[in-house]
Amino acid sequence: MPHPPRIVAGAEVTPLCDAVGAMGPAIRRPMAETFPGAALDEEPWILHFHCYLIRDRAGRVTLVDTGIGAADSPASSWAPVPGSLDAELAAAGVTPADVDVVILTHLHSDHASGAVTDAGPRFVNARHVVQQADLDVVGGEMLDRVVTPIKDRLHVVEGDEEVVPGVRVHLTAGHTPGHQIVRIGELAITGDLVLHPVQLADPSIHYVYDDDPERAAATRAEVLAGLRAERAILATAHFTDPFLPL
Repeated sequence: MPHPPRIVAGAEVTPLCDAVGAMGPAIRRPMAETFPGAALDEEPWILHFHCYLIRDRAGRVTLVDTGIGAADSPASSWAPVPGSLDAELAAAGVTPADVDVVILTHLHSDHASGAVTDAGPRFVNARHVVQQADLDVVGGEMLDRVVTPIKDRLHVVEGDEEVVPGVRVHLTAGHTPGHQIVRIGELAITGDLVLHPVQLADPSIHYVYDDDPERAAATRAEVLAGLRAERAILATAHFTDPFLPL
C-alpha cells in the first residue's frame, strides 16, 4: 500500500513504494567504495524505490519517476524487479491512463524503466518531462527500450521550468548531466540528489555511481543549503521514510 499522503501547496502528494531491496551483485560494492570516506557499517544497503503521485485541486495527475519496471527491464541486472508501481497506483485510486504528466528525475533504470511495458508506453495520455542533457547521453537499453518508445511523448526541458501549474523542475546536474529535482510548495522531490542519509550530514561524500562526483557533491551542498534555509521537506527516492523535514 502507498505511504500516507501529504498535502503540499493545496495538492496531495502520495509516495509510492515500487520496491525494497539491496543492490544485486552486478553492481554491488563494499560500502567503503560506494560512499568513499563515509563511516558506514558493512551491512547490506537496503534501498527503497519511491515514486511520487501528485494530485492537485484542478484534477491534474502528475507522477514523478516510474520505478524499476518489469522482471526483464533494464534494471533487472541489479534491482529487485519487478516493480509494483501499477499496484501502488491502483491502491491510490489511479490508473496509468489517468496520469497527465510524468516527470523523470533522470534516465537511470530504477527511475525510468517503469515508463514502458512490452506493449509500449505505460502512461499513454501523459507527456514525459526530461532534461535535454540526459537525452544527450542516454544509450544502450535505456535508449532502445525506454526512451525510444516514449519519444513522441517527451516534453524536453533545459534547466528550470514550471511544467505543471505549481510544479517546477530544477536542473541539479552531477548524478547525471540532466538530473532534476521537482519542487511543489515547500516539498522537494530529490531523485538521486541524495542517495544515503550520510550525505545529509556531509554533502561532500561522493557516490560511486555519480556521473560527475565533484559536480554532484557541489550541487548537493548548494541545493541542500538552500532547502535548509527554507525549512523545506525532502521527498527522497531511496530512504526508508519518504518524507524528511529539514
